[in-house]
Amino acid sequence: MAIVDSKGRLFGKVNILDLGAVLVILAVILGVLLPSTTGVAQLGSTVKPVEFDVVVRNLSPKGPVAPIKAGDKTKLVIRNQPFGEVTVVSVQPMPRNVAVPQPDGTVKALPDPRPEAQYGQEYYVTLAGDARLTEDGPILGNNKLKQGVQVELEGFNYNYPNLYVHNVRVKE
Repeated sequence: MAIVDSKGRLFGKVNILDLGAVLVILAVILGVLLPSTTGVAQLGSTVKPVEFDVVVRNLSPKGPVAPIKAGDKTKLVIRNQPFGEVTVVSVQPMPRNVAVPQPDGTVKALPDPRPEAQYGQEYYVTLAGDARLTEDGPILGNNKLKQGVQVELEGFNYNYPNLYVHNVRVKE
């Protein structure tokens, strides 16, 4: 008796193609269900505190202060991937100015006189968290934290999408 007969069956019982399909499905299921213990990004990295800055634009001044305050925790989303919580280190209001040309050809920054300017405020927000340091730079979650990376801040009464990292500092 041959191992594979003329109809492609193994020992005359199981089709080789069906057996191969079952083995591939089992391998995929095991790959999804079994957790990975170490990732490539975790090898040779240390955890250090980092600070980074974002500019939050056009907040509604519902009260005398911004909804986001120094010392609070806020949820951070990096490139549409939730990271977790980071600490708000500082919130600094930015002036709403307009460039006004002068008769002598110079330009002055003067407060915005438009009525709609009163319905928005901009803040320079500094955030802090713990990041893994690799040779490519700090990594929060599974995302690199660099200038220009898109982030989102979310809290109890606010959600600020489409923010970009301005500066990243590694604290010692």
